[in-house]
Amino acid sequence: MEDEWKRIKLEELYEQHSDAIFRYILLTIGDAQQAEDLTQEVYIRAFKGMEQFEGRSTYKTWMYTIARNVIHDFYRKKRPIAFLPSFFINRPEILQLTPDEIVEVGEEAVQLYQALNRLKPAYRQVLLLRHLKEFSIKETAEILGWSEAKVKSTTHRAMAALRSEMMTEGGCQHEPVR
Repeated sequence: MEDEWKRIKLEELYEQHSDAIFRYILLTIGDAQQAEDLTQEVYIRAFKGMEQFEGRSTYKTWMYTIARNVIHDFYRKKRPIAFLPSFFINRPEILQLTPDEIVEVGEEAVQLYQALNRLKPAYRQVLLLRHLKEFSIKETAEILGWSEAKVKSTTHRAMAALRSEMMTEGGCQHEPVR
């Protein structure tokens, strides 16, 4: 009976969060096939650890914490691979833009994601969670296992590093997303 409840809850969590978890992992590691495998690992760990969920955070935050740990384990086992920005070119929302807008968005997105990839992993993680995934400072702290003060200071430093990367590498003339 308990396994049945866990299966149903996991299916619900999968429907609600799997795409976002996959994108988070993909943006962090840059390999779509590996991101699929790691996303599955997140849900395997969630199933195995369902009894340990104490309700002190939301299921969403809990799932991202598991994803972060899976990514950490992946990096521990294997050195980070080069970031491949090509998957950003074929996004469905791009099809609604004019050809000039596609070129502009594509170039800026590639520059932004290349600059993100040049940041150290902690900076990349905090920026992805805070600005792309739009987690609060508290949620980000829970996911990363940091204090809220560390999230704030690291976010500030990461944004400065990202701005620097964007400007020094002949990056875009626009300010990065805040």
